[in-house]
Amino acid sequence: MEPIIAIRDLSKSYYRESLEIPVLQNISMDIARGEFLALMGPSGSGKTTLLNLIAGIDRPDAGSILVNGTDVPTLNESELAEWRAQNVGFVFQFYNLLPVLTAFENVELPLLLTPLTKKQRREHVEAALGVVGLGDRMNHTPKQLSGGQEQRVAIARAIVTDPTIIVADEPTGDLDKRSAEEILALLERLNSAFEKTIVMVTHDPRAADRAHVQRHLEKGELL
Repeated sequence: MEPIIAIRDLSKSYYRESLEIPVLQNISMDIARGEFLALMGPSGSGKTTLLNLIAGIDRPDAGSILVNGTDVPTLNESELAEWRAQNVGFVFQFYNLLPVLTAFENVELPLLLTPLTKKQRREHVEAALGVVGLGDRMNHTPKQLSGGQEQRVAIARAIVTDPTIIVADEPTGDLDKRSAEEILALLERLNSAFEKTIVMVTHDPRAADRAHVQRHLEKGELL
């Protein structure tokens, strides 16, 4: 089976004035369709940079990233924005919910860029909030929710467009142990029941143990 993500000879550096700081060096890897992958490594190892490159948030200096057949770095900015909206669901450590919007409105945001009708958007949002177990909290604002519930809303927002891949950057990093376990169980369910391909950055071995595959980065190189 063709991998859903194929990375070849990927390199990325950042620049501080005239100083070049290599972050990733000649990374090559395949991620199978339906895989739950944990990217591990110490701070500064390049985990989040690699995740951002896969998701089309950043561009590499060299190499290719094919996601479901699309060579992501070759897209221009408008193509990239459209591709991300259709193909990538984002889950962050700090939720990134808009505090003035309800859970329903936060989840609906990605759908406002689609041709769906208001009725269709409502159906999609209600379905996504149902999947994460928050159908009864859709009119609550973030401050009326616990941290674990806020992350569930963020996951509902990530899946509401039925994306090709879900990228999660330390999704349990700001949660207590119980809430973290609930979020990991939800990600497992999205992977097993809904066959979502998930790439998760984590430094927590307990979180990584939930994944099918663990890959380790060390000083920008894949071990």
